[in-house]
Amino acid sequence: MRKYLAIALLFSLALVACDKSDEEEKYDPAKVGIVGEWYSAGSDVAILLSTYFAVDSIYAKFNDNNTYTVESYSQGAKTTMTGTYVQAKSNVGSIWTITLNQTTPTALTSEGIFEITLTSGKYVMRYEVVQTSPNIGATPPTPAAGFGSSNGGALQTMNIQTYRMLVR
Repeated sequence: MRKYLAIALLFSLALVACDKSDEEEKYDPAKVGIVGEWYSAGSDVAILLSTYFAVDSIYAKFNDNNTYTVESYSQGAKTTMTGTYVQAKSNVGSIWTITLNQTTPTALTSEGIFEITLTSGKYVMRYEVVQTSPNIGATPPTPAAGFGSSNGGALQTMNIQTYRMLVR
């Protein structure tokens, strides 16, 4: 009887171990990039957004069908932005490029870069984008120039957003 109990215990542990590795394989930033749910609040919000637009938090959901929803909160008011995105792994470290084609509340295009790292067991994303159409005179950051390269580096770190993954 003990032998069967030991075998049953080992079998259940094997099943749990398989479930965990399957879960871990569901999210691999090297394979799926930005796909997931992300949150930014407090000091993680880019200085440009918090200072000039009073943004206090942002929730972003990037779906695997290349659609997104972003909810930005400023002084209790929520603005919801939706659209489609295209991402591509660059040849610089773990930096990806992203182009966002927003459809609501207004049509516009933004371009930039992001990088996802695993920090203390949690996924953290650095994200820097600028509006490129309609043209407001901004130039997007590039993987080669790195984070802080929006507008040729003029914005320094003011436009870098930090997100923390909510769901993986």
